[in-house]
Amino acid sequence: MMNVSRRTQLLATGAATVTVVLWASAFVSIRSAGAAYSPGALALGRLLSGALVLGVFLLVRREGLPPRSAWRGIAISGVLWFGFYMVALNWGEQQVDAGTAALVVNVGPILVALLAARLLGDTMPPRLLAGMAVSFAGAVTVGLSMSGGGGSSVLGVVLCLLAAVGYAGGVVAQKPALGHASVLQVTTFGCLVGAVACLPFAGQLVADAADAPLSATLNMVYLGVFPTALAFTTWAYALSRTTASRMGATTYAVPALVVLMSWLALGEVPGLLTLAGGALCLAGVAVSRSRTRSARVVAAAPQPEQTRESA
Repeated sequence: MMNVSRRTQLLATGAATVTVVLWASAFVSIRSAGAAYSPGALALGRLLSGALVLGVFLLVRREGLPPRSAWRGIAISGVLWFGFYMVALNWGEQQVDAGTAALVVNVGPILVALLAARLLGDTMPPRLLAGMAVSFAGAVTVGLSMSGGGGSSVLGVVLCLLAAVGYAGGVVAQKPALGHASVLQVTTFGCLVGAVACLPFAGQLVADAADAPLSATLNMVYLGVFPTALAFTTWAYALSRTTASRMGATTYAVPALVVLMSWLALGEVPGLLTLAGGALCLAGVAVSRSRTRSARVVAAAPQPEQTRESA
């Protein structure tokens, strides 16, 4: 029979994989929907769609309000990650090419690791640092290889950098909240807080929706149901079972998957340099999530309590 801790680890890895795949698909959908919806309107429509789905699941499972001790983390992550991050990223991707956006936003995992070490006391093992370095090199390679001709907008670069800061702050704030409330509660109310923060864009959403093609609106709904409602829930599930630094490093796989999805969905054939950068991203994630042989032996060794029970 599979060890309980091993089963938990596999489930967390599976949840993280679902998150990374869906977040990568969001880049393709944002590109499509962003042509018809302004950044704030797109963020609000996405959050409203996600909050509706999450709210239904919350009611079905009969989970009420989170305890008071969890609200600080939920509120901060809702404003920074669900709200600010989505608006800044949507706006930034309208100003710069995909390669530059991927490069700048992927500063986020490094900021997560630094903030988590400072505020949450996360350790920074050598394998995590090495994996992050390899993945960041891959993200830089993907960014440079996908950058088109011409200079990038300074405003776009700043917006993508601000999105990375919002993402990092949201992750670090969410981690403690998961110790006081369920995964579904933290995700649902974080999404609701983000939607409330984006309510000033309600007028733009109504105006854009009236003129937007059906495909753009469907992409906005997809962003809310899958990369938001589902992916943020699987993210919170995995985050509650590992460190913020390690989860942040996992998202380095996103640029590699974006390259593949753009190839399949948009017909954008990647070059050899892009493929090499994607391979580096994935290799870095593998290194950062691995454990040394000695750590595996210690984890597998029976504890004194287990030994006495067996005796």
